[in-house]
Amino acid sequence: MISKTALIKRFVDYVSIDTQSDPHSSTTPSTEKQWDLANRLVKELEAIGMQEVSIDENAYIMATLPSNLEVEVPTIGFISHFDTSPDFTGTGVKPQIIENYHGGDILLNKAEKIVLSPNYFEDLKQYIGQTLITTDGTTLLGADDKAGICEIVSAMEYLIAHPEIKHGKIRVGFTPDEEIGRGAHQFDVEKFGADWAYTMDGSQIGELEYENFNAAKAVVKVKGKMVHPGYAKGKLINSMYIATEFINSLPKFETPEHTEGYQGFFHLTGIHGDVEETTLEYIIREHDKGHFEARKAVMINLTNELNSQYDRSVIATEITDQYYNMRQKIEPLMHIVDIAEEAMRQLDIEPLIKAIRGGTDGSQLSYMGLPCPNIFAGGHNFHGRYEYIPVESMIKATEVICKIAELTAKTYMT
Repeated sequence: MISKTALIKRFVDYVSIDTQSDPHSSTTPSTEKQWDLANRLVKELEAIGMQEVSIDENAYIMATLPSNLEVEVPTIGFISHFDTSPDFTGTGVKPQIIENYHGGDILLNKAEKIVLSPNYFEDLKQYIGQTLITTDGTTLLGADDKAGICEIVSAMEYLIAHPEIKHGKIRVGFTPDEEIGRGAHQFDVEKFGADWAYTMDGSQIGELEYENFNAAKAVVKVKGKMVHPGYAKGKLINSMYIATEFINSLPKFETPEHTEGYQGFFHLTGIHGDVEETTLEYIIREHDKGHFEARKAVMINLTNELNSQYDRSVIATEITDQYYNMRQKIEPLMHIVDIAEEAMRQLDIEPLIKAIRGGTDGSQLSYMGLPCPNIFAGGHNFHGRYEYIPVESMIKATEVICKIAELTAKTYMT
């Protein structure tokens, strides 16, 4: 049995360390504070008995649990990221432990009247009677993806303590900067040396994902012309007004708050400017590759149309691809998904096989030669003050890791 008390302590220790990444930094890791948890993890992996523990100059961590078999079977890996999202503050996280959740509202912060309610977050109703870990309403929690790290470390510790569970060679990897899209950029797939891997970076219990968004970012720069407003007639060009035209010309209901499932979107993530120049920052998401290319074309065509209307090059749009749908790389190797699905079923977990409305390190790693489906880590409401995680889901995720290792060995020994 996985120790609930030890799991909670490990998780709380991890989330109490601020590891927020910074998209505006050019270093790897993007923030110096990510080293605080990274260095701690190295010591912890060594302490529990992992071998070949390493950390490189960019804070990528790798370690090995050697095979305890007499025959050779495929080497598998488990990967998570230790940075937290820049979308909401991760400084001063104060986890709250709610024992035997009663099913009603949870008061996160009395002073600021912040409430986590099942009337708004209906998923809470699944976890009545369980132990929840929440925020205090002023920070995110960091279950994305410190829960995954906690589960991987706990699973390795359990396997080391229970050599009767037979398994092949297992590699673990922890990465910085996943939340800003760079988690796999410096990952040494050859050094990792696994035949395939799993990211422990999903949400609710049962999630098993092998397809994700195709993703791009777009930067739209609008040029204006500042003239004294008292003498501006026929001369002043306000870049903010033109930027507003651009925003309003995109499909109103093709945004994250109006889409679900396989539906893609345009998402305005930032805007800053003045009369002289305004910059819009977008992300573009779509599962289907053809639709993905069409969305990019919409933005380019809109740019050309507005430039034509204003009879000058007032707008410049730069679009950069970020990652692609890993389904193309996973489908030829569906046995790796089948093993994870069977592991869940043997643990009485109903698999929820669906597409990720986002991306993981696994999407990029799959295109780098390391096929890498995604498995639930257990958390909900990532990247904000309402983030929470049921401890029972973390225990199940830890058990899934152990069971995948066991089933992989059995599959290739027969």
